[in-house]
Amino acid sequence: MGFVHLHTHTEYSFLDGACRIDKLLDRAKELNMNALAITDHGNMCGVIEFYKAAVDRGIKPLIGCEVYVAAKEMRQKNHENGNTTHHLVLIAKNMTGYRNLIKLSSYGYVDGFYYKPRVDFSVLKEHAEGLVCLSACLAGEIPQAILRDEEEKAKELIAQYAELYGKDNFFLELQNHGIADQKRVNRFLIDYAKEAGIGLVATNDVHYIEKKDAKYQDLLMCIQTNRKVSEQDRMAFETDEFYLKSEDEMQSLFGQVPEALSNTQKIADMCFAPFKWVASGEYLKNKNVLLITVANTAANEFVTTRSFDTFIYCGMIVAVATVSTSIMSHSIIYFVPRIIKI
Repeated sequence: MGFVHLHTHTEYSFLDGACRIDKLLDRAKELNMNALAITDHGNMCGVIEFYKAAVDRGIKPLIGCEVYVAAKEMRQKNHENGNTTHHLVLIAKNMTGYRNLIKLSSYGYVDGFYYKPRVDFSVLKEHAEGLVCLSACLAGEIPQAILRDEEEKAKELIAQYAELYGKDNFFLELQNHGIADQKRVNRFLIDYAKEAGIGLVATNDVHYIEKKDAKYQDLLMCIQTNRKVSEQDRMAFETDEFYLKSEDEMQSLFGQVPEALSNTQKIADMCFAPFKWVASGEYLKNKNVLLITVANTAANEFVTTRSFDTFIYCGMIVAVATVSTSIMSHSIIYFVPRIIKI
């Protein structure tokens, strides 16, 4: 059947994820996993490192992000009038989806940052192409509606996301870490998925590699929240089940909904166009070039009037445009040892 972890936090889920990328992928290799997703909180910082390390180990890298979504408006810098923040998992099917992930992450930091880098539904709508969407953990908007006993609201949200991403690209996420609220959410999602014709998917919300590593993740949470381990009334995970489980362990948790397990492999098979690595020295040889980010106003003006090639560098979209005169120091090139052609 095959099981693929689609909800995984690395060390780049800052002060939350305790998975060093190399060790995470070594463990995935030990467990004979053929693919693995990276879905860090709100950012794409670890994507290139993860991609290269996964390919080196013969594991298919799935590139994603668990974005923060403002319920109302991301530019509203408060939580008033129901403008709460929720989680949503997005995974790139292809390079269009990857570009959209980068844009969403950038919008979150540049325009929507309020404690967390947030987007909102209007921005999700603009950048939905090429993405698979999972309804996320208990912090997702749909699970939160279920826990408030607002089942009709949950159904509305499910219909909204299914319309946005398409029923073939939207999945209701099941998790089981031994938490009572998860069991309650799962019951509703399993029953309603049949009625709505929406796929189910099982995930484990991986924050550390092995069960014994739970204590290290707990230390990170203490640093993040400025609390002491000895304090009782602090933020902490309820159980020590948030690790990279084997296929057999996931089968024991979700064997009663086999489609939720098989859909993980289905999603992995849907994703992802590989990067094409181009040595920057070869590409830039004998060229006068300008390196610019598309988020920059001046850059937007520039690229509307001149031809350019698009690249990904350090998780950001970068344009490389040929110009008639040299307008930058050659030393800039030395900061770009490799570029990814898309």
